[in-house]
Amino acid sequence: MTTLTARADFLAANSGRRAPMPGFVLLVRDRRDGDPAMRIGYTVTRKIGGAVVRSRMKRRLRALARAILPEAGVAGADHVLIGRAGGIERDFARLREELRKALRKAGG
Repeated sequence: MTTLTARADFLAANSGRRAPMPGFVLLVRDRRDGDPAMRIGYTVTRKIGGAVVRSRMKRRLRALARAILPEAGVAGADHVLIGRAGGIERDFARLREELRKALRKAGG
């Protein structure tokens, strides 16, 4: 699983399927390039809070992705997790359940 860094990849993922959840929004876009590798990107805007809060949210999103995506992610697709304000206070177990639900919704 590789990490998205190019802005063009994030913009392309925005045209994919969207699964909004209380703590985050998941975007999934099939690359259709024949490569089965999954790629993941994370974004948290300044609306969420200062640098400390945004960094904490990104750490939570990375931990979620490491735990769930290898088994439940969509092969050959780009996944983007967009942090929401509710994701900081939300219980991590609940975030895990929501990511599984979002993957079923956006991956199918």
